[in-house]
Amino acid sequence: MSNGEGCVLPIDDPPATLFLPMRYLRRTCSCAAILALTASAGAQTAFNPFEIPQEAPSFGDSRDRVHVVMEADSTTVPPGGDVVIAIVLEHEPHWHAHTHDPDAPPELGDAEDYIATAVHVEVAEGSPLSPHVPFIQWPEPIVVQVAFAGTPVDYAVLSDEAVAYLPVSVDPSAVAGTEATIRIRVVFQACDDTVCLMPTPQPGMPGWEEYGEDITFAIVDPLDIDAAAGASDRFSAFDASVFSSIHRGDAPPGASIDFDAFGLQFSLDTGNAAGLGLLLLVAMVGGFLLNLTPCVLPVIPIKIMGLSASAGNRRRTLLLGIWMMLGVTSLWLGLGLAIAFVSGFTAINQLFQYPLFTILLGLFIAVMAIGMGGLFSIRLPNAVYMINPKHDTWYGSFLFGIMTAVLSTPCTAPFMGAAAAWAATQSATVTLAVFATIGVGMGLPYLILAAFPQLIDRMPKAGPASEVIKQVMGLLMLAAAAYFLGVGLSGLAQQEGAPVSRLYLWAVVACTAAAGLWLAWRTMFLTKRAGLRIGFVGLGLLMAVASIAAGVRLTDRGPIDWEYYTPELLAERLAEGDVVVLEFTAEWCLNCKLLENTVLHSNAVVELFDDPSVTPMKIDLTGNNAAGNALLAEVGGLRIPLLIVLRPDGKEIFRGDFYTVAQVVRAVNSR
Repeated sequence: MSNGEGCVLPIDDPPATLFLPMRYLRRTCSCAAILALTASAGAQTAFNPFEIPQEAPSFGDSRDRVHVVMEADSTTVPPGGDVVIAIVLEHEPHWHAHTHDPDAPPELGDAEDYIATAVHVEVAEGSPLSPHVPFIQWPEPIVVQVAFAGTPVDYAVLSDEAVAYLPVSVDPSAVAGTEATIRIRVVFQACDDTVCLMPTPQPGMPGWEEYGEDITFAIVDPLDIDAAAGASDRFSAFDASVFSSIHRGDAPPGASIDFDAFGLQFSLDTGNAAGLGLLLLVAMVGGFLLNLTPCVLPVIPIKIMGLSASAGNRRRTLLLGIWMMLGVTSLWLGLGLAIAFVSGFTAINQLFQYPLFTILLGLFIAVMAIGMGGLFSIRLPNAVYMINPKHDTWYGSFLFGIMTAVLSTPCTAPFMGAAAAWAATQSATVTLAVFATIGVGMGLPYLILAAFPQLIDRMPKAGPASEVIKQVMGLLMLAAAAYFLGVGLSGLAQQEGAPVSRLYLWAVVACTAAAGLWLAWRTMFLTKRAGLRIGFVGLGLLMAVASIAAGVRLTDRGPIDWEYYTPELLAERLAEGDVVVLEFTAEWCLNCKLLENTVLHSNAVVELFDDPSVTPMKIDLTGNNAAGNALLAEVGGLRIPLLIVLRPDGKEIFRGDFYTVAQVVRAVNSR
């Protein structure tokens, strides 16, 4: 075995594959030090009285020293009942495993180098079993002395017989007389005081699908439950009050959310009322920031124009602002309801993965653009004008609020994405509270403008200037309509493992350039003031030129030679020893495009991705990519943009939704 520096480690037929953390190998330049560790491990193997007999199965990983036993307190459960599964890690003497949240002292380096003990649970779709993994009751760690880095230090680990308790609920609608199976996989890494073995199979790695143990439960009538049957002593430490917390919809104890927006990192503990209150505040800020995303910005001037037209009547203006805020909030509440109660709906932008929805949305926006702006006095069928949401009506403001919120859903604002993704995994009450707060935050600016109409008094309320602004905004909304129509049509034609066609972007460019040119042309006839002419003509020409330049850049495949994800390709690149950078993206995700064309296309990142040992891999979810969505679910992602960097062993180095050049470079170089 080579340490990468010409030093060969004489490891002959160890009981399990020896695993030294990469950080340790990087820091150890002395062959003598590595040989001493290896000799120590070999000596311990040769003379260890607790060595597994030759006839015992050898896995070649941590299972050779830590044995997993699973036991349910009952395998017969009634509909609506609860059951607990004891997951027992039986450690051989002098061996231990990392905890579920390793807290490595500084002498041992970064805890990320150690495999945390984790429980992965799988139930069939439609199963009446609901495992509550966030509520697992972990065993208390014990402190031992380890010398992974040479000097013995105290380190908290799992040892001896360590029992974790997994609470499981049975759906009240479960049918008596049927059976339900749950598969449990435990990921862990066994170590003694000097070395660690290879961890057990991990998600996505070879052997994962075959790994695990199934437990089958019989769903029976409550009258058939044997009340005299008791659980074994292994369940004496289980705190059954956890089921009360679960059924109340409480957050898991110690549950925290990590936020990372362009390097600004912080965590919130949602296990108490104060932490949950701070989370709602952060979600509101994220909702407010949605107004600054490229999805929403084009429609804001249109609404300001509408409010400005009624600014003389303060009460009426306030009511219109309230109705628009209610429209925004109702859409977000609707999304929360769908995530909480609709099976299979788990993410805000999930609807955009269905091309038909995106096409219909594009048509709706086109009608709105023509109807609201009076675009060039195009006459539409009378049926269209019956639903024309005029700004000076309560239903017009309400529908405009809904449309504005719909336009925001392809985008993710800083902080909002993490809050929404966490809320999607919580109880219905918490989910609705977080999504309602996002809606309130997004609608708040319009309420403020309505409450203080003097802020928009300078906007033209009527006349040719007002009409030109509405027409320009209408053309920009037509650009948005062309965008969604094009995304939907591209999604219909997409093939997994291949890039999506971007020809539709030229229709978007045409509408945007037309808006700029119309602004420049009409300004020449509306004013003779040199300053205004120069300003607005220049702005119009800049819009036209910038849109064409953006079209050229966005239709170009860029400086990165992306590979397009398939499960086989990912496994192949990892097996070749590559660092793999996974970019989850979609044509409807404008934030994804923004990050790709700024952060990922920077010289530093492009140069890094040109390294033959680095594979940039794109997972495009435009057309309801089944394999891509499965990977997104597997890595625990509920939103995009998302960037994940994997080491050759498949271990995640970095993930982020709003990331910087420095973060990407640091993550790839940390391999």
